[in-house]
Amino acid sequence: MPERQQQGGVAPPAINFQKLSLAFNGEVLFDDFSTTIPAGSCTCLLGPSGCGKSTLLKIVSGNPNLDYDGWVSFSGGDTPGISWMAQNDLLLPWLSVLDNVLLGAKLRSETTPALRYRAEQLLSEAGLAGLGAKLPSELSGGMRQRVALLRTLMENRPVILMDEPFSALDALTRMKLQNLAARLIQGKTVLMVTHDPMEAMRLADRVLVLRGRPAHLVYSLDMDGQTPRDPEDSQVQHGYVQLVKLLMEES
Repeated sequence: MPERQQQGGVAPPAINFQKLSLAFNGEVLFDDFSTTIPAGSCTCLLGPSGCGKSTLLKIVSGNPNLDYDGWVSFSGGDTPGISWMAQNDLLLPWLSVLDNVLLGAKLRSETTPALRYRAEQLLSEAGLAGLGAKLPSELSGGMRQRVALLRTLMENRPVILMDEPFSALDALTRMKLQNLAARLIQGKTVLMVTHDPMEAMRLADRVLVLRGRPAHLVYSLDMDGQTPRDPEDSQVQHGYVQLVKLLMEES
């Protein structure tokens, strides 16, 4: 899979898991697990609940509460800038919607009029126009998830981790936000957890399916063409059927 160049000519890194072992509550979650997440592309993780998908994201993010053996490394050596979207929106309740979207820039004292204008544009594209001054408590769960997604994408980091970023959205809004995200993650190394096979088919350059305890990879699919893909595309339909059959084996 060819490595894409991020804006400005900086290549995003590959993520390498090497001989990863981790036990949780006395049960082995990973045992000598190794795989590589390709640089500059979107990889979607699917699999049954509890198989370790979210844990892999937490390990990449540098979560200090996970005591594991093995290595997680990035091509190029240095730990890159990482933007992380957890399953919970984690919005700060005392900040407005706009200020939540701009949180990273505010913490770094980098907020500019141009950045605020970009954030307002993204809010409009996400169906949240005119809500920038609202507090999170005034929004629905789906709206809050959209704000969390925009906050993640506004960071413009070379590595993006997303844990079920569209799960709280209705079908039409989900597709609209997938289209927006597909544009904004181009050229970045993205690792995304989803339970939706069609979502993976539309957004992923590579799909990985995890299964078992300890978790292991049971399927890998590389996709061609630009994202977001048309759900009616023959490649998408074929891959979707394969994934559904595979995932139903665990249900």
